[in-house]
Amino acid sequence: MNDAAFRRKRILEYLSSRAEPVNGSQLAGHFGVSRQIIVQDVAILRAENRNILSTNKGYMLFHPQDMRKGCTAVIAVKHTAEETLDEMRSIVDFGGSMLDVFIDHDLYGQIRVDLVINDIQDAQEFCARLSQSSSKPLKALTEDLHYHTIKAPSEKALGLIRQELKEKGILL
Repeated sequence: MNDAAFRRKRILEYLSSRAEPVNGSQLAGHFGVSRQIIVQDVAILRAENRNILSTNKGYMLFHPQDMRKGCTAVIAVKHTAEETLDEMRSIVDFGGSMLDVFIDHDLYGQIRVDLVINDIQDAQEFCARLSQSSSKPLKALTEDLHYHTIKAPSEKALGLIRQELKEKGILL
């Protein structure tokens, strides 16, 4: 096994020992390589069908068995940038998680980004980065229409999340 293959094996082990995402700079420091090497290693691991998510907070392993715990649903939503935190709060306040955001683009097809917003702190950190960024969110490409995969502990919690978003005029 060459050095790069050994490092990729160790990256998988490192990520599997962490519950929270680890950013590329942290991985680079831990393994004594550049961030670009980490990005390349992760791309190779993903090409080998390793379940690595690239979230806005860093890399993490996705465990398919976790999807069996609780209930998931895809929701269609539309809201302003100022309502983003309120949207996220409506999900996490009922024990839900916002797993991703995606749009259906006329030219490029479906564009999906992993988010993994599990609690109000995640939501606040995301919204702070959004307000400080010069980049626009995906929903800007589709006149604010976008979708989320959400996960909740029960069907009842999913129903409460939907009801809350509907009352706020966010759920389509």
